[in-house]
Amino acid sequence: MRFKIDLKIFLFLIIFYFTKQIEAYVLILVFAIIHELGHLICGLLLGMKPNKLELKPYGVSISFKVITKDYNKKLINGNILEIKKIIVALAGPITNLIIILITLQFNMNLFLGLKIIYSNLVLIIFNLIPFYPLDGGRILNGILHIIFGKRKSEIYTNYISFISLIIITFIGSITIFYIQNIAVFIIIASLWAIYIKEDIVYRRRNKIYNLIEKTIEINAN
Repeated sequence: MRFKIDLKIFLFLIIFYFTKQIEAYVLILVFAIIHELGHLICGLLLGMKPNKLELKPYGVSISFKVITKDYNKKLINGNILEIKKIIVALAGPITNLIIILITLQFNMNLFLGLKIIYSNLVLIIFNLIPFYPLDGGRILNGILHIIFGKRKSEIYTNYISFISLIIITFIGSITIFYIQNIAVFIIIASLWAIYIKEDIVYRRRNKIYNLIEKTIEINAN
């Protein structure tokens, strides 16, 4: 398994340190890492093999190797692999929910307890947004893949991700105006960077699909 560190994490630490939000950022980062451990453990239990682990400004990103036998087992227009991906994607938010439930059972310091609950609640809501590659986007893509097939699932996921990002930007802009929190701006900017990167990959893959379809049509004629 490969390990990689996104150097932008140090830039985030510096920004949040000078804006006096370092404690909140580190707390969310810690629970984001635990969130990803939920993905990892779930993947291992399902027999999936980790491929790459990357430490990013918003947590840890884990990717798994494609197991051929799972990919070849058909399920309507998708495959068994998609079911496993959906379960793994759900494992992260469920891990955060478990932390909240455990916190509620202990008589700890009220202020600390509220911070733990708040951090994990933010991670649950944020990750379940239907925006790829967040967990919500992965779950959406997996479901659409099973129903409509790979190509249509990518088209619909890309479109829904864009709509979600527009809504997030609108709500975030209002939030920035009223509370003037740089963290909201950084999150929105990061999501746009992620979307642009994923959109480039999607468009390149779509061109390949179109080329294959044209080749098939020419050969058929």
